[in-house]
Amino acid sequence: MIKELHNAGSLPTLEVMMRFAGARQRTIAHNIANFSTPNFVPKDVSVNDFRAALGEAIDDRRARNGGVSGELNFGGTREVRPTRGGGLDFRPETHPGGVLAHDRTAHDLERTMQDLVENAGVYRAAAEFLRMQTQRLHAAIGERVT
Repeated sequence: MIKELHNAGSLPTLEVMMRFAGARQRTIAHNIANFSTPNFVPKDVSVNDFRAALGEAIDDRRARNGGVSGELNFGGTREVRPTRGGGLDFRPETHPGGVLAHDRTAHDLERTMQDLVENAGVYRAAAEFLRMQTQRLHAAIGERVT
């Protein structure tokens, strides 16, 4: 019964989004922490590749059973792979772009800070939607009307 509840509605999608945003936040924070380290090359993952892979998983889920319930078969990307425990194996690659500095590294602190804020916003939004979904489940289990 718990597995069916966990795979209902948007819960699986929100869980993957939160795991991705959490892992990416650590990567971005690592880049910021090492910003002034000589020869440090910042790394990141492709958000567009993640979105495309998640979209494919959602489309597949809808095609299988209308999207109301069922497992979300997120296959991952080149840089982000699902693990057996439900987590994500994060393998960021070199971040393209940025201004070439005197030490031959590409740093763009303003862009990195923007990425940090945008990513935190994604995490907060997913967490809020997840909170609302779980409140509905608790209300339904308790046979209350919201």
